[in-house]
Formats: sequence, C-alpha cells, structure tokens
Amino acid sequence: MTLAPPASQTGHSDQRRFVREMFTAIAPRYDFLNHVLSLGIDRRWRRAAVDRLGWEARPDGLYLDACAGTLDLAAELARRRGFTGRVVGADFSARMLKLGAGKARADAVRAAAADTLELPFRDGCFDGAMVAFGVRNLTDLDAGLSELWRVLTPGARLVVLEFTTPAWAPFRALYHFYFRRLLPLIGRAVSGHPTAYAYLPASVSTFPAPEELLERLRATGFRDSGYSLLTGGIAALHWGTR
Repeated sequence: MTLAPPASQTGHSDQRRFVREMFTAIAPRYDFLNHVLSLGIDRRWRRAAVDRLGWEARPDGLYLDACAGTLDLAAELARRRGFTGRVVGADFSARMLKLGAGKARADAVRAAAADTLELPFRDGCFDGAMVAFGVRNLTDLDAGLSELWRVLTPGARLVVLEFTTPAWAPFRALYHFYFRRLLPLIGRAVSGHPTAYAYLPASVSTFPAPEELLERLRATGFRDSGYSLLTGGIAALHWGTR
C-alpha cells in the first residue's frame, strides 16, 4: 500500500527510491492499517497463501518471503506446527523489517534488506517462495518473477497473494466505493501521510488481471500454475512450480 509515480514520469531507479521512501514513511502504522482497512480479512488471506505453499514436503527447508514488509507472511509460516525450517524475509525497506522483528522466533525468521528485482541469493537456494501484496509495486513485474524463479530450487513452489477487482458488477460497485473513496480517507487520517493510501486503488486498477498474471507466471517458466479468487474476487492467490 504505497504511492509510486507512474514509470512514464520518472526512471525506474527514481520510482524504486520513491516507493522505498513511502514504505519507510508509513511503516509505523502499516500493520494496524492493513488489518483495519481489510476488516481483518488479510490474516485469512495470508493463511491461505501459506496453505498453498506446500511447505510440508520440506518442513526443514529454507523459504523466501519476498517484499516481506513487516514479516507477517514469514511469521505465519514460521508458526505452523511441524515447521522446523527457516524463512528469509526480504524487503527493500529496512525500517519495515525492523518493525516486524519479534513476530516469530529469531532462529526461524531472518530479515534481509534486499530488492526483489535484485535478490542477493544464489540460484536455486530456496525450497519455496511467497509474496503478499508486493509484486504490484515492482517497477518491472516480469523481471521480479524471473528473479523469484531463479532463486527457487527445481520443484519448489511460488505463491503470490495480490489484490484484484471483483468481477460481479454489484459487488464491484460497492468495492470501488470503499476502495476509491473511503479507504484513502481512513488511510490518510490514521497514517498521517497525505497521499500514500490513494495509490492502492490506482495501482490495483492497472495491475494485470488474474488470467494475465497467470500467463506471465507461465511465460517466466512456472509450471503446474493456477489461481483462485478470495473473498468475492477482492484478492487472488496465484501459484506455480519451478
């Protein structure tokens, strides 16, 4: 949930810096606003993402939470009964990662200040990877998907949780009213930032629809891929195997 200028108005490096600064600015209220603005449903979505990861095949493995923010998704995996592995939470906002410390055992979750477009990890080192509400903010979506493919071991799964737009017209109208009118007002009032939460509905409207994102996963090289819609199509959960 960050504000980023259109790529046409600035170079990719400027845009990435802008997004990083925005995350840093809203970090102290980020968790609270996520839960309030989603009416707590975001917790259920993250549980669904971890359920889809297939970590049970390698409970002692090494997993990546990319665009990790305050490490909610990493902590969800680390707290699962039977999980004995480690999760690396990577995000380019060090402040976000710092505020997420303590959500899970320190020996189970490690933070790494890193950009998903340039992950500082060797090829094929992770047994699975997850991204929650992060790929939408990448300046180059296909490059980000390629990086995630690169760091996965063959047979490992990627799970992507992201917002989308409901298809059913009556629900879509209600969704747009909340997303475009109420959410920015609440976000601005609570975060104290004048524009940060105005970006969320705009970015969702320009992000690839679920079918297109699925095709881009397949074009990257992910197999056995698919997606499911959550909560009437407010969010979509995609997956694919390297």
